[in-house]
Amino acid sequence: MSEEQKVSYYEAVGRRKESTARVRLYVVGDASVAVAGQSLEKGAMVVNGRKVEQYFPGEVAQKMYLEPFRTTNTLNRFAVSVKAVGGGLSGQLGAVIHGISRALEKVDREKFRPILKKRGFMTRDPRAKQRRKAGYAGKARARKQSPKR
Repeated sequence: MSEEQKVSYYEAVGRRKESTARVRLYVVGDASVAVAGQSLEKGAMVVNGRKVEQYFPGEVAQKMYLEPFRTTNTLNRFAVSVKAVGGGLSGQLGAVIHGISRALEKVDREKFRPILKKRGFMTRDPRAKQRRKAGYAGKARARKQSPKR
């Protein structure tokens, strides 16, 4: 990239369990856009500096993170960069999906919000690990074994 170009993107934060994902959807023209030292084309997706296929391996995960784009017919329209922190891979995947949906909503609220809301992508999943309670056997709901005699 010899000449400087103004980078425009839509940013949103998604959350799930203990994970948080900051998602940026870059509007890419004919050229590629440079993000964190990497060149991204239309349809490319990077999570924490790695290709999304490496970060979330498997067909099931791929189907899940592409679903918001499929439902809104925006597949291969944006270059996506994600910074995911906290939790495990499952929580991070959920946070990425939530973040992508919220960013797509910012692109065209009237058109995309009802579609994404109907599919449940806009709702933050409130389920999280319960805290450990005193007097219980190690975990949140595990009871101590009672002696029979």
